[in-house]
Amino acid sequence: MTTESADLYPVTRLADAQRATAAAGLGALLLTPGPDLRYVTGYDALPLERLTCLVLPAEGDAFLVVPRLELPAAEHSPASRLGVEFVPWDETDDPYAAIGARLGGVSRVGLADRMWAMQSLRFRDALPGAEQVLAGTVLRGLRMRKSPAEVAALREAGAAIDAVHAQVPEFLRAGRTEREVGRDIAEAIVAAGHATVDFVIVGSGPNGASPHHELSDRVIQPGEPVVVDIGGQMPSGYCSDSTRVYCVGEPPADFVKYYDVLQRAQEAACRAVRPGVACEAIDAAAREVIAEEGYGEYFIHRTGHGIGLETHEEPYIVAGNAEPMAPGFAFSVEPGIYLPGAHGARIEDILVCTEEGGERVNHRPRELVIV
Repeated sequence: MTTESADLYPVTRLADAQRATAAAGLGALLLTPGPDLRYVTGYDALPLERLTCLVLPAEGDAFLVVPRLELPAAEHSPASRLGVEFVPWDETDDPYAAIGARLGGVSRVGLADRMWAMQSLRFRDALPGAEQVLAGTVLRGLRMRKSPAEVAALREAGAAIDAVHAQVPEFLRAGRTEREVGRDIAEAIVAAGHATVDFVIVGSGPNGASPHHELSDRVIQPGEPVVVDIGGQMPSGYCSDSTRVYCVGEPPADFVKYYDVLQRAQEAACRAVRPGVACEAIDAAAREVIAEEGYGEYFIHRTGHGIGLETHEEPYIVAGNAEPMAPGFAFSVEPGIYLPGAHGARIEDILVCTEEGGERVNHRPRELVIV
């Protein structure tokens, strides 16, 4: 166990989650492999059809149910520091029934947000009198406010993806396909220190008008803008996500016009970040600049999303979310303008709310890069 891991996944998280469970009126949390389990225990368990589940009662001792063949991995994970009982089960056992018997007559349970449907239905049979709710409603307040160690992990992730964007001009040139460029970028993401590549978007020309464009065999043409949105997960478990726009040669005049608008919108949203400001106000700060210049209908998504152990998590920077910013909130600011059939652009940085305002963890230039 490294000091870094101990800081990222402190033993106090278990008690914090248990108090939140009790405060929410739940009898227990049932956390299967995924970000909720990793957040509470540090255990990055394999998502298998065989049940692995942390059972965290509102009162009493937590226990971790694991398939016997996964017991060594669990024992070598950060979960071993928590003092929880490890309960291995064999191939002919019914772990759902065993959990139901130990929990008894709980009336409400929180299921991990990423729990498989087959598992939630098995728990419904094992706990027939228990209402099922999302564990995220309990854990959101903990997960949204990043600790200093989590912020440091996000800074590391930001620096790693910035290093990849610094290489993108080497990969982009007319005559190459989006897929060829994307393959080079994916290799660079791993080389920069990421454990996994989560996504690589290379949207050239009209494909740049599709925010979540998949890599294709389209050949990049001279004079085309290219949207490059990339991210991955670091060994720490924390994620990167950053978008920059490039142009292969001289850009179209109409593109240059609205790219300037987009830069001003992204800057306005970043400046709006400070404690107490509603998430929707940050969205509005970007949207107002774009709308005033006549491009409002072409900004078709929210301004941002939270980030941490998941690329997309709370808080969401979107109209209707009145959640006030608080120190430790980490999220993207990524307004975009998309002209169907022509081209598009998006500028994305990850920010952390501090006592003073918003700290960017991405530092690559936001100006259009001409290659």
